Amino acid sequence: MSRSALAVAAAAGLWAVAVLAMPAWSQVPVGGQGPAPPVHPGTKLSFPITLGSAKLEQSTYLPAVPGSRDAVYTYVYSIGRMQIFVDVFDTGRRAPSGTSSPLLSSQFDASLGDSERQLKASGFTRFEKQTVASTCTYGSVSFRCLVFSAVSGTSRLYSKLLMTGYHDSYVKIAVNWSQATGQTVTDADKALNEFIPALFH
Repeated sequence: MSRSALAVAAAAGLWAVAVLAMPAWSQVPVGGQGPAPPVHPGTKLSFPITLGSAKLEQSTYLPAVPGSRDAVYTYVYSIGRMQIFVDVFDTGRRAPSGTSSPLLSSQFDASLGDSERQLKASGFTRFEKQTVASTCTYGSVSFRCLVFSAVSGTSRLYSKLLMTGYHDSYVKIAVNWSQATGQTVTDADKALNEFIPALFH
């Protein structure tokens, strides 16, 4: 692997952590974490080895720590040269269904703000985002969504962040790609149009 490819891979790893990081995760020891179950117990969403053409790379379950963090289930898939991350969690109370509630909007904005802070703390610069979040629909499921990006070295990395309320939990999905690979948001949407209907079938 060339030095530039290694740099992009390292940046992508940092990017992945920052995109899905929530403050409670980084502030509390992760004692008790382990692989997430293949079926999320609350939503009954299934996370098999393959979803469409995406392949499961890893999964993690972080148990709740009262007063510090909520239980979080994370699933990481790869599809081509992109990665898709799925977080399923709640905040101690039932998440409203869909994308229209103020609670969902607040949770989405908080997640985006957390990602920006984590990226900057990891050395990323020139953070950019769409001015206003919109609603994106894949298959029969609608999400609050927004594209943002930041620079590491000479490469700009992108993420499309999605969130919806589903069966009393928040489902957050992020698809990540690099400018260096020549991929675009069109490629990301193509991947999501295959992955999300397979997940919410």
